Amino acid sequence: MSYSPHPQTARPIAAPIAGLATALAAVLLLAACSPGSAPAGSSAGSSAASAPGSTSTRPELSAPDAHRGATTGALTLIDIRTPGEWRQTGVAQGAKRIDMRQPGGPKAFVAAVEQAVGGDKDAPVALICRTGNRSGVMQGALQEAGFTRVYNVREGMMGSAAGPGWLRRGLPVEPCPSC
Repeated sequence: MSYSPHPQTARPIAAPIAGLATALAAVLLLAACSPGSAPAGSSAGSSAASAPGSTSTRPELSAPDAHRGATTGALTLIDIRTPGEWRQTGVAQGAKRIDMRQPGGPKAFVAAVEQAVGGDKDAPVALICRTGNRSGVMQGALQEAGFTRVYNVREGMMGSAAGPGWLRRGLPVEPCPSC
């Protein structure tokens, strides 16, 4: 028993303090990992997007926001998966296909993206892969090369912890049987 000024209400203090510490740690972790505000023209809802110019170094878009941006011409959507994956599921409608496994490595991938946006490293670009992992890696490569507005569609085509994914959301795809 822990000390209590009222012996009739004495109870162990360690358990409530441990519970409070756990809750506080969870709140701090969630606050540290919470997304920024959504970029102009996208819905803030469940999107994990950060506004261009925000303090987030890895801005994200939901699949619906990426689709909206690609169809309105507000951004260039790039599917970085392999040709086999494109054949298997189709390609997100409006996306350019640039396989991240370029023969020249990441530098060749960066050059291909730069060509796709007409050399404008300030043009908004959204990357999508299967589940958002590879697109996150290539987002970093583009940022290191000086691209300023690169978004990761973290839920990807197939879904991840970030969301159900392009396909499960029923967003349109273009078949690519000869990719």
